[in-house]
Amino acid sequence: MILTTKTSVTPSVFCRACVLLPLVLFILGCSPEEKQTFSEGVWEKEVSQTREADFYAPHKKDDRYFAPWMKMPDKSFLDVLGWKLFSKNHYTREERDFLPSVLPQTPARIQKTQGDFILWIGHNTFLIRTKEQYWLTDPIFSKRALLPKRKTPPALTLAEVNTLVNAPNIIISHNHYDHLDRRSIKGLPKASRVFVPKGLAAVVKKMNKPHTLEMDWWEEKILSPGIKLVCLPTQHWSMRINQGRNKSLWAAWLLITPRTTFYFGGDTGYFKGFKETGKKYPGIDYAFMATTAYHPRWFMHYQHMNIAEAVKGFRELSAKFFIPTQWGTFHLGSEPAGFPGLELQRFIQTRNLDLSRFKILNIGEILTIDP
Repeated sequence: MILTTKTSVTPSVFCRACVLLPLVLFILGCSPEEKQTFSEGVWEKEVSQTREADFYAPHKKDDRYFAPWMKMPDKSFLDVLGWKLFSKNHYTREERDFLPSVLPQTPARIQKTQGDFILWIGHNTFLIRTKEQYWLTDPIFSKRALLPKRKTPPALTLAEVNTLVNAPNIIISHNHYDHLDRRSIKGLPKASRVFVPKGLAAVVKKMNKPHTLEMDWWEEKILSPGIKLVCLPTQHWSMRINQGRNKSLWAAWLLITPRTTFYFGGDTGYFKGFKETGKKYPGIDYAFMATTAYHPRWFMHYQHMNIAEAVKGFRELSAKFFIPTQWGTFHLGSEPAGFPGLELQRFIQTRNLDLSRFKILNIGEILTIDP
């Protein structure tokens, strides 16, 4: 067959092929399934060798924050590309389809609820009422977290929150888009107090929130008689389009009230800081533990815990109740959005754990807090 000029390969196309082919072959040769080896045993050993004293060490250098107890592994663009293109995780139909239920008529149910409560709005957004004071954690009501689209709607809209609650206290764990949502923060009352890790105040104040306070790891603030807020270390990182990598800190928070103590874990990989926190602040009632984006393990292990690690951290905190967070809303890791909730249920059953200590909420579910 004789090729005509319409089907022949032009020099420019040929040149592009010469450039792209070696790149494709290189990427294929760097497939993480073949090149990236990950051992749970090696990872556990690395964690065990970290020093508790380093949790209190300086954690900022050259205008960037870092975890002084363990360096974050460097990830290249090819690592990200390898994860997206080559990491293969096989899930059953049940695992792909599993999601939390979304309970209806949340505003009406709130108005009928007496006393203190915890309400899961979705992802890492919880509304907590404690003695008529309201707290919102990492509020996001938008349809997308920059790019990922919601799989489940929030239990409350932004307008409903503003109708029900007058100027809530807001806690932000770090600046990633599924935790710091500009539209949601900007839409909440201007009078709200916002508590953020170091390096984030200027960003949040531009979101119509002048009453924003920065805190550093282990810093404590007495907010009113009997109410204390503590900023705590986690093992993660930070970045936004208008902020450089690790230009602001990431944190967990401890809210201590006369009746209840809440630990809001934010995003973190497993580290010995859970045990240190539990030792320094005994009597935690509710531990909000991240359960999301932990597959593939070779890529995610430093910054996100799997289910076994989240349960281990909960035990080391010596908390009474475990509340899983961040599952069932956005598809962020390789695992389906609802998979962590299902895996947690299986883990509890296979390990014969006390189910009463694990509060796996549905979206819109109100958990009343006993005195």
